[in-house]
Amino acid sequence: CRQLQSAGIRVSLFIDPEQHQLDAAVAAGAPVVELHTGRYADAISESEQAAELSRVRGAAVYGRRIGLKVNAGHGLTTTNLPDLFSVPHLAELNIGHHLISRAVFIGLRAAVIEMREVMQGYPA
Repeated sequence: CRQLQSAGIRVSLFIDPEQHQLDAAVAAGAPVVELHTGRYADAISESEQAAELSRVRGAAVYGRRIGLKVNAGHGLTTTNLPDLFSVPHLAELNIGHHLISRAVFIGLRAAVIEMREVMQGYPA
């Protein structure tokens, strides 16, 4: 990570929301992580989704505490995003796939406006 950064390349590691992966990111010299939210997004039951949301929340808090910039993404949609608002310290959300898929039906401008309206609920 340090070698890439010294060449002017921004580095972010895409990791599962687990403490040991956050520790490994710090050890590798990464300044930023993106927490994988796919298991949260794919959860079928409310209890499974709540458990995954708890994992992401805990990882965000821990990651921030150990000095990382914390982002999140994978499988996020306008429907499942609001529950993610309980996760603190998220600097960015990666939602490109949903935007493009939605744009097929309503156009890209409308898809972006729709997502931004939902994202207004995130406590800054």
